[in-house]
Amino acid sequence: MNTTPLRQRTIDTLKLGHYSERTIKAYIDWLVRISLHYNRSPEKLTEAEVQAFLLHLIEEKKLAWATVNQALASFRFLYEKVLHQERGGLRVPARRKVTRRAFAFSKEQIGTLLAAAQNPKHRALIMCVYGAGLRVSEVVRLRPEHIESSRHLIRVEQAKGCKDRYTTLSDRLLVELRSYYRCFHPGEWLFFGRDPSTPMPIGSAQKIFYLIRNRAGIPKGSLHTLRHSFATHMLESGADIFELKRMLGHASVKTTAGYIHISKEHLCSIVSPLDEL
Repeated sequence: MNTTPLRQRTIDTLKLGHYSERTIKAYIDWLVRISLHYNRSPEKLTEAEVQAFLLHLIEEKKLAWATVNQALASFRFLYEKVLHQERGGLRVPARRKVTRRAFAFSKEQIGTLLAAAQNPKHRALIMCVYGAGLRVSEVVRLRPEHIESSRHLIRVEQAKGCKDRYTTLSDRLLVELRSYYRCFHPGEWLFFGRDPSTPMPIGSAQKIFYLIRNRAGIPKGSLHTLRHSFATHMLESGADIFELKRMLGHASVKTTAGYIHISKEHLCSIVSPLDEL
């Protein structure tokens, strides 16, 4: 698609604001989408038309609140940061507060998934996500030098929020990564794509996981569920919540606390103060 002056201005402004590549792509996609909907440039649309498009996404397209809110954020960015226009009337209805518990695999299911990962590269990939609690966007951007084996740490650079952090490197994962390295000899990227000079695409990593999950006979769950599972199992094993917050790269400990699952097994492990009298 041709790059218009407005599109380029928006991309440049996003980059100056240190937005991630994924956010830049998502914002530009929404601007293209509303432009195609009205067959006009977004800068020529009225506030009422943009608001009507948001309503269209909610009522006709039945999109999730988070998705529509992302569209709203992209439109506000265009009008306020790029075009310097006041569009204070743009909004989406407040979502009904719903408390959801992050789904996690059991430890038995994790073992089944690892057993079903026959390709050493695929097994090392999913072990990294589960063993270190990584996001898919983080695991595909790992470089060999990020594996600090002597310190048993993995360095995660410029993750969500453009922050660097460290997470744990288990003995088992280190053994697996060394075996993988001997087999595949990765260069710049630990998990490379078809072109060894480029990182594995996020979509490819997700497809690998679904292939393994289906082979394991597990009906639901995504690659990100492995990160949920890491956090859940760490907390259930007694990990310090503040240390886990740092390993996961959360901005708030409230996010980390959301992984505490009050399951029957976990409840049974809690000792009542009455029994300690």
